[in-house]
Amino acid sequence: MERLRQRGCPAEAVVVPRKAEFDLVHEADVRRLYDVHQPRVVIHLAALVGGIGANRARPGDFFFDNLVMGALLMEYGRQAGVEKFVAVGTICAYPKLTPVPFREEQLWDGYPEETNAPYGLAKKMLLVQSQAYRAQYGFNSIYLLPVNLYGPRDSFDPGNSHVIPALIRKLVEAVERGDDAVEVWGTGRATREFLYVDDAAEGIVRATELYDGPEPVNLGAGFEISIRDLAERIARLTGFTGRLVWNASQPDGQPRRCLDTSRAAAYFGFRATTPFEDGLRRTIDWYRSHRP
Repeated sequence: MERLRQRGCPAEAVVVPRKAEFDLVHEADVRRLYDVHQPRVVIHLAALVGGIGANRARPGDFFFDNLVMGALLMEYGRQAGVEKFVAVGTICAYPKLTPVPFREEQLWDGYPEETNAPYGLAKKMLLVQSQAYRAQYGFNSIYLLPVNLYGPRDSFDPGNSHVIPALIRKLVEAVERGDDAVEVWGTGRATREFLYVDDAAEGIVRATELYDGPEPVNLGAGFEISIRDLAERIARLTGFTGRLVWNASQPDGQPRRCLDTSRAAAYFGFRATTPFEDGLRRTIDWYRSHRP
């Protein structure tokens, strides 16, 4: 929303439907959304999301809700004559053992990592639907693949948060209690790439403005960090001086994640600009000032 306003888009011209008013897994609600608001452009960001624990606990929900939301929104958008549909997928769509850096043409080279495959495959169907609708109907739908996101306003709920907000909450609370140890899931050997929320928003808006092609496009920051190094960095930034205890009985998830971001740079001039440590500091500061 902030990026759209910076581009001169008035707030009253943008509709952000909430589940209480339009539950997008129900066809009647999707139909009503289009009838009531008659959008010209749809940026599909709605999703049921969570970390490894949430994906393992609710794989059926993660598959069904994400699959149905995407399918219904795009189909009714096509029927309503939407000028552009921006489908936002996920890094979890890539095969488990994709060589680093992940290139978009490798999306179909294997099965996703098991703990988040239902979610990843459901969101991957947005690409199939986009390309099919473009081929049959001339429907202008694009597909973006953001890497792991982080930043202010994230979910810090232990039940569904991703790794950065989960670690920030654990370590901030450990500092306040004076704990001398914090448990972290996995071995710490897995690697991830992280994209700051402001950069992600800029990439999505740029693609909405400038990209009209059928090919999927990665949105990332172009770096890789191990979960062990990440945890140690967040510990330092939060002031935690105790031990990190690695629980290797819990899964690491995908072994490595790092994107080739050259297509986004070439197609719509997007490059991430936020230094990682700056983004972490801003996220920690936001959590400390906004938590209950």
